[in-house]
Amino acid sequence: MPFGDFPILDYLSNIIDILLVWYVIYKIIVVIRGTKAVQLVNGIIVIVVIRMISQFLGLNTLYWIMDQALKWGPLAVIIIFQPELRRALEQLGRGRLFARSGSDEEDKQTKLIESISKATDYMAKRRIGALLSIERETGMGDYIETGIPLHAGISSELLINIFIPNTPLHDGAVIIQKGQVAAAACYLPLSESPFISKELGTRHRAALGISEVTDSLTIVVSEETGSVSLTKNGELHRDLKQDALKELLEKELKGHSRDTSSTRWKWRGKKNG
Repeated sequence: MPFGDFPILDYLSNIIDILLVWYVIYKIIVVIRGTKAVQLVNGIIVIVVIRMISQFLGLNTLYWIMDQALKWGPLAVIIIFQPELRRALEQLGRGRLFARSGSDEEDKQTKLIESISKATDYMAKRRIGALLSIERETGMGDYIETGIPLHAGISSELLINIFIPNTPLHDGAVIIQKGQVAAAACYLPLSESPFISKELGTRHRAALGISEVTDSLTIVVSEETGSVSLTKNGELHRDLKQDALKELLEKELKGHSRDTSSTRWKWRGKKNG
């Protein structure tokens, strides 16, 4: 059909319709990333693939089973994820489901950096051992589930209290997710690298181990020396002073936040572009 025969309003509405659908799909992916819902999506994909293969090969019984699973699957999803769906509807009612302010995000990162810097400085001076990991793009839900859930606002006082010796939560790692202390006393995988110095203990091995399998930032306070270290992407930065730690965190977290936000769709243009 020639373009002239196609009403321009219908053409624009179709484009807007497609863009909105993709935007909603993108936001759903962002919401479920790093959660158990990802495993559910993977399971649905497997069922669909098996259904297609069984239909092609004429495996009628297997096809019927997969077809029933897909038919009743939405009801099972509603039952299993009822709390999450209720939260999403509540956020939608408050108008917060798709809202994400860049300034709010930067404020969260600033508070996070200040809290970690202040807490590590306090613990380093008193040689209080600590291990805390900051989730970034790669979900850490599996490791959060190994600890005690907190879902508490970030503060230096909370971090210090968690790692005070002989308290119930001091042994293990704190995982920070979306600007909150998601869980404490978490188990992290130990690195098996033969190049790790013998003078480094379990905390450093755990910090390197998690940095090898995720893109998280992990801070270690040594109980023996009081030195502060940071791991990322399998690299270990040792003996960091407070200013150096803050500089690294700002570079990784604030720079990462700006890079991520630049790829998001924006409904209003920036000034001074």
